[in-house]
Amino acid sequence: MGTDWAAWQESWDRQQEWYLPDREERFRVMLDMVEAFAGTAPRVLDLACGTGTITARLLARFPDAVSTGVDLDPALLTIARGTFAGDDRVTFVEADLKDPGWTAALPYAEYDAVLTATALHWLHTEPLAALYGQLAGLVRPGGVLMNADHMTDDSTPRINAAERALRHARMDRARQGGVLDWREWWQLAAQDPVLAEPTARRFEIYGEHADGDTPSAASHAAALRERGFAEARPVWCSPSDTLLLALR
Repeated sequence: MGTDWAAWQESWDRQQEWYLPDREERFRVMLDMVEAFAGTAPRVLDLACGTGTITARLLARFPDAVSTGVDLDPALLTIARGTFAGDDRVTFVEADLKDPGWTAALPYAEYDAVLTATALHWLHTEPLAALYGQLAGLVRPGGVLMNADHMTDDSTPRINAAERALRHARMDRARQGGVLDWREWWQLAAQDPVLAEPTARRFEIYGEHADGDTPSAASHAAALRERGFAEARPVWCSPSDTLLLALR
């Protein structure tokens, strides 16, 4: 009996939603903007794609879309490839976004949209700015980049503290209901016969935690404009996260 990739996808989604209860809402807004700027048959780059969550939502809404998923995480890519095996609309590329030559592995030279969520905070400010410059070269004129991520605003400490307290209270209640956290999910993956080896490689690559920066939305927008995008601003936000859209 083969691996139940749908079950792993569901497990990953539940673990992520523990941290990000409005996760599906940000994906909905993201795809609204894809439709507004690229129509219903876009060519999309799913950047730092993980298990292919964005690609799954994209294809469910736009069956004529094409997606390229890029990630360095061998365990999450194993789940993604298993999930989309046989779907010729989807290609996955294992690549390090900090490698200046990573774009050479892509199947297309140009994309209608680049989509990414809760991933680029793994990068420090300078590598992130360099990546934005590379992405400006991949997005067609009139196309878009959208980054949904943790974007801090240190000018509102009381608002930040209130939001954090509410979020943690909700997380505590969910934990009592049996929700897995990030560490427990990876412990489960390490015990799976198919995922054990790529999970071990994953921790050799990344270690235990992200060590990147979390600049403000304004800093992200400025870096995007400096690196070749015509416009950049938030199109959705929660108390702790922002969906930033940049127009090429």
